[in-house]
Amino acid sequence: MAVLATPAPHGATARTIKVSTWNLDWLTARAAGDPALPPGLHLRSEDGLHQLATYATRLGADIVGFQEVDSPALAARLFPPARYQIVMSDDHVVQRVGLAVATGLTVTRHPDLSELDVYAPDAPHQLRVGLDVTIDDGTASLRILIVHLKAGCRNAALADRRPACRTLARQLTVLDDWIAQRQDEGVAFLVMGDFNRNLTPADPFFRQLETDGPLTLTTAGRASPCWGGTYFIDHILLGNQARTWLRPDSLRVLTYDTQDPALAPDLSDHCPVSVGLEIP
Repeated sequence: MAVLATPAPHGATARTIKVSTWNLDWLTARAAGDPALPPGLHLRSEDGLHQLATYATRLGADIVGFQEVDSPALAARLFPPARYQIVMSDDHVVQRVGLAVATGLTVTRHPDLSELDVYAPDAPHQLRVGLDVTIDDGTASLRILIVHLKAGCRNAALADRRPACRTLARQLTVLDDWIAQRQDEGVAFLVMGDFNRNLTPADPFFRQLETDGPLTLTTAGRASPCWGGTYFIDHILLGNQARTWLRPDSLRVLTYDTQDPALAPDLSDHCPVSVGLEIP
């Protein structure tokens, strides 16, 4: 349908930027039958790419962390170079993570958080790494980590012995270490992406991340209107000074014009999730 109301105009002493996370659901230009793709995967049509680009324009975010995109060229179809810089992880999976950043912002690249791929090097499939960057607007900087964690353990206990939960628990350790380093450094930071987890303030997964300092879970206490209503698995977490930058009541979800997935196969099974940050 429509974007929930955007943040109100900001004051003269701060700049409000819109930060979003969006899983784009196997956005690839590979041909059917490619061994890197699951059998029967629906491939986007040219019209489908145009639809996604229209929603990206409607989203109008300054910073978009995206997941499940195969190449910078495809990302640029949604986030054109006249407005955005595209940065993507250097791993070789189809479902890469990336960032579209407004051209007025400076991007500093850090090494990928490759430790999030906790599988052995000879495993038949690899997990997604994390994209780690610092964004600077000339007066303040923000460290950003884009993640797409293991699916299959949305609500179960971290001690659950299922392979998906054991894998997610190992990824939690890596993510917790990255957050602890940022807490120790005292820098403003943000972690966003597809956590494949129904995070809540009481979830042991989230509580472990807060071991070294409080975090703001921007989706806490809310349900998503995406595709008729669901729990959030796409999250934006804020740490250190960034917690004070959050514009109150700025959480928004851009929903699609149809709420029947069968009528919109070229769209994504996720909707963009956004917040407004008042950068001092």
